[in-house]
Amino acid sequence: MTTTETTITGERADLLETLATHRHFLRVPVQGLTDEQAAQRTTASELCLGGLIKHVAEAESKWVDFILGGPDAMTHGAGEWDTEGWPAQFEMLPGDTLTGVLEHYEQVARRTDELVAGPLDLDASHPLPEAPWFEPGARWSARRVLLHIIAETAQHAGHADIIRESLDGAKSMG
Repeated sequence: MTTTETTITGERADLLETLATHRHFLRVPVQGLTDEQAAQRTTASELCLGGLIKHVAEAESKWVDFILGGPDAMTHGAGEWDTEGWPAQFEMLPGDTLTGVLEHYEQVARRTDELVAGPLDLDASHPLPEAPWFEPGARWSARRVLLHIIAETAQHAGHADIIRESLDGAKSMG
């Protein structure tokens, strides 16, 4: 977070610091890699390092859209979960570069950090879009969404560490 005018304290500072920590651990496994290495599948899963970062960036961006605009931000007003483009989130496509993926993630992170540091009402909530993985009628507050973003980032940071270790033996968390 880069704010020079205001010092963020309390719950907002905790949220931002925790998110920054897990973002760091997601980025560490890609340090020193080529685009080809970032696109390489090294485990039985379909995941690659560059694709993980693309996915986390897209998921974070969508959830921030949800905080700002409710369920229509995730469903494009169609009433159904927008899963279009999901497979491409998890892989490095022709033309993708690790530098570009990381720059996009930094832009998404900056937007989230600015939202949390601003006048956001952490208790404001929206109904979740209909999806088989959400309880019918559930609502999430901005706080709950931010906790989900943190959890998703942490989970995928662990995946990234395993993928990197499978690639060349390097460990970022072990």
